Amino acid sequence: MPSHAWMAAKLLRGAADFFRSMSETNPSISAELKTNAETCDQVADWVEKDPNGLAPSLIDEMEEEKDKAKVH
Repeated sequence: MPSHAWMAAKLLRGAADFFRSMSETNPSISAELKTNAETCDQVADWVEKDPNGLAPSLIDEMEEEKDKAKVH
C-alpha cells in the first residue's frame, strides 16, 4: 500500500505537469506557471527524500514575500 508521502509526491508531480502544460498555452503567465511547476517538483523531491523533514527557510521566505507585498 502506498504511503501518504508517496501519494503526496505523486500529486505534486502531477501538478507540476499541469502547470507546465498550462504555461505552453498561456504565454502571458507562462513564467509564473513554470515557477509553480518547479516548486511542485522541488517539494516532491523533498517529500520523497525526507518525508518528515522541515523547510523553515522556505516558510520564512514566503512570509518575507508577503510582508514585502504589504509594504508596496
